[in-house]
Amino acid sequence: MTTDARHEDAYRDQRLGFLMHDVSRLRRAVFDEFMRPAGVTRSQWWVLAHLSRRDGMIQSDLAEVLELGKAALGGLVERLEASQLVARRPDPGDRRVKRIHLTAKGMRTVLKMRQQSDAMSDRVLTGLTERQRRELTTMLDRVKRNLMSIRNNRSLQR
Repeated sequence: MTTDARHEDAYRDQRLGFLMHDVSRLRRAVFDEFMRPAGVTRSQWWVLAHLSRRDGMIQSDLAEVLELGKAALGGLVERLEASQLVARRPDPGDRRVKRIHLTAKGMRTVLKMRQQSDAMSDRVLTGLTERQRRELTTMLDRVKRNLMSIRNNRSLQR
């Protein structure tokens, strides 16, 4: 391999990192605009999205999954509770533990969020065939697993 080819490969990999960062940042910004009609902030829709997959999570587990401090999540949950999108209830086995549940209004909001997300994804992925969309998902899933493996192995080495 020539020096120019090695330089081009290194540049391509570096460009890929910047491109992934830019796509992620732009997607979040566009998604925020799409979610505006649902009346939720990015942080709030992130909580609601996780609860839609695992309703009734313990607050500390949810904080860990979202990589948020317990106090930061507590404030988010309070705002979601005030909007009647979630309710905190004591755990049946341990009354000291609070579980967070979507309310009926929260479930309706999640449905709106999914509709908005589908509409946005259709626009974002315009020009890609179904096969290309599946391939992109597969490749990004591989990159995510690699990153998670690196992070997990680094934390073990400390």
